[in-house]
Amino acid sequence: MMERAIDVMRSSVGEQRFDGRPNPLVGALLVRTDGSVETAARGELRDGNHAEFTLLERKCSGERLDGSVLFATLEPCLHRNHPKRGCAKHIVSARIKEVWVGIEDDNPTVAGKGIEYLRRHGVEVHMFDRDLQDTIISENKEFFEWARKQVALSAPEPITLSKYEGPLSSVELDDLADDALELYRTRAGLNAAHDSLAFTRLLQQQGILVGDGKAAKPSGFGLLLFGKAPRNAVAQAGLLARAELPDGTSAREEFGQALVLVPERVEAWLKTVLPSTINRNQMQRRESVALPFEMIREAVVNALIHRDYDLIGQKCHLVVNADTIVIKSPGGPIPPITLEQLRSFNAPMKSRNPILHYVFARMGMAEEQGFGLLSLRDESKRLGLPLPTFSMVGDSLELTIFRSSNAAVTALQLPVQEALNDDEKAAWKFISGQQSVTRADLMNRLAFDERKAQRVLKKLRDFALITQIGGGRSTRYQRSDS
Repeated sequence: MMERAIDVMRSSVGEQRFDGRPNPLVGALLVRTDGSVETAARGELRDGNHAEFTLLERKCSGERLDGSVLFATLEPCLHRNHPKRGCAKHIVSARIKEVWVGIEDDNPTVAGKGIEYLRRHGVEVHMFDRDLQDTIISENKEFFEWARKQVALSAPEPITLSKYEGPLSSVELDDLADDALELYRTRAGLNAAHDSLAFTRLLQQQGILVGDGKAAKPSGFGLLLFGKAPRNAVAQAGLLARAELPDGTSAREEFGQALVLVPERVEAWLKTVLPSTINRNQMQRRESVALPFEMIREAVVNALIHRDYDLIGQKCHLVVNADTIVIKSPGGPIPPITLEQLRSFNAPMKSRNPILHYVFARMGMAEEQGFGLLSLRDESKRLGLPLPTFSMVGDSLELTIFRSSNAAVTALQLPVQEALNDDEKAAWKFISGQQSVTRADLMNRLAFDERKAQRVLKKLRDFALITQIGGGRSTRYQRSDS
C-alpha cells in the first residue's frame, strides 16, 4: 500500500502559480474495513486541493470510515487559511484509526505537528519504510528545498512538540554567542553577516528567534544551538564525557557550550586525553587516536539533536573505555519509531526536534533526514567492528559502539565470557558484525560442520546472546541487544 500511494503521488496535477512556490507531489490511499481501496492525488479533481481532502471529503464524502487505514506520502497539514481545515483534522473527523505517513513536513517550524495532532487524538501513526521515504524525497526535491525556507504561520490551535520552541523569559539576544552564529553562517554557506537584519530574519524563519523587530528573542532551541551558556536557562543542556584511561584513572569533562560547538570540542578533548597509536598506513608516520571518530561524531550529534529536552535533570553522556564507546541520550525512540527499527539500522526518518536537526543538517553535521543509522552500520563494517547496539536504560536510549573486532567478546559480562569456549566466542564475534546470519553462514565462515554449528548456536541462544528468526531452512539468527 505504501508503494501504491507513491504511484498515486506521481499522478499529482500541479497548479499554475506565480509566487515561485513549487507544487508538491502527494498521494493518499484509503483502505476501508472491507478491504476496498480508494486513492487520490493532489490536484486530481481541482487545482491545489490536498490529496487527503480530495480523498475524504470528495471521493468518500458521506461514508462511514471508522476503522479505515490511510496512507499519505507527505505529513498531513495541521492548519490552512480560514475557512479551510487542515488535513490532519479531516482525518480525525473521519475516525481513521491508523495512518501511515511518508515524510514529515520539511519546514523546521512545523515539522511533526500534523503527526503529533493525529497521535494526540488517538490515531495510530507509522512512517513509510526508509527506502520508500528516499523515493518521496528524491521526487519532491524542489518542494522540500523550498519548504525548509518558509516561515510557519501563526495557528489558532498551536501544537508544540517541546516547550523550547517558544522564548525563555530570562533570555535575550545578547545571550547568543557570536562564534557559534558565525560558525553556522560559514558552514551553512549563508551570505548575510551574522549581525545583519537579513541574518536575523533567517533565524526567525527557522524558529531560532521568535517575535519581530526589537521584540525578537531566542527560542529555547535557539539558546541551545547558539547560547553563550545554555545551561544557565536549560540545566539539562550539554554533554557529560568520561574516558577510562589505561592507568585505571579517568578523565572527565562537561561540554555546556552552544550545541553547534560541542561535537568538535568533544573530538579535540578525546584526542588530548586518550593515548595515541602509530598509524603507518601512509608514507609519513602519523600519530592518531585509535577511535572511530566518524562514528563518534555521528552518535554525539544524534544524541544532542534528538534527545528529549523536556526530561528535566538528565543530560547526554559519553563514556569511553577500552572496549566500547557508549552514548546516552535522554528519551526513547522518537514516536512512532521503535527500538527494533533502530536495531535494524533501517528506521524511518523522523525528528524529535526539527529545529535542531535542521541547523545541524545545514552545517553538514547531520543527515538532512534520518539518524545516520546507515553511516554507523557501514562504517562499523568498513572498520571490521561489531555492529553498534541500541538499548533502553531507564529513560535513556543508549548506543554502544565497539572499539575492536574482539570487543564483542571482551565487553560481555565476565561469567559469560568464561562460559564460552573458543568456537562459541568466534561465532559470537562473527554474528556481532552482521545484521543476521544463517547456520550455513556460520559453517562457511568458521569451517564448522553442521553439528558443531547447531551446538554453538544453541549455546548462544541459551545465554540470550542471539535470537532465532523463523524456522526450517530459512531460519536466521541475530544478536540480542536487550
